[in-house]
Amino acid sequence: MAKLKLGPIVDDKPVKVTVELPAPLHRDLTRYAELLGREVGQPSADPVRLIVPMLERFMAMDRGFAKSKA
Repeated sequence: MAKLKLGPIVDDKPVKVTVELPAPLHRDLTRYAELLGREVGQPSADPVRLIVPMLERFMAMDRGFAKSKA
């Protein structure tokens, strides 16, 4: 199995955000949550809870964005 880029999801106080996702993206998020749960030995996380760490990781890895913050 491939090593996933996200680690365990930290339980933190949520902030409510409403967003519409295309059905295929939601299915992929659900599948990712299942795989992540298996990889870290936890129950599957709510797929919506993956959005924040994925966005954080994406922005952290974006060199152009990092340069704009410097």
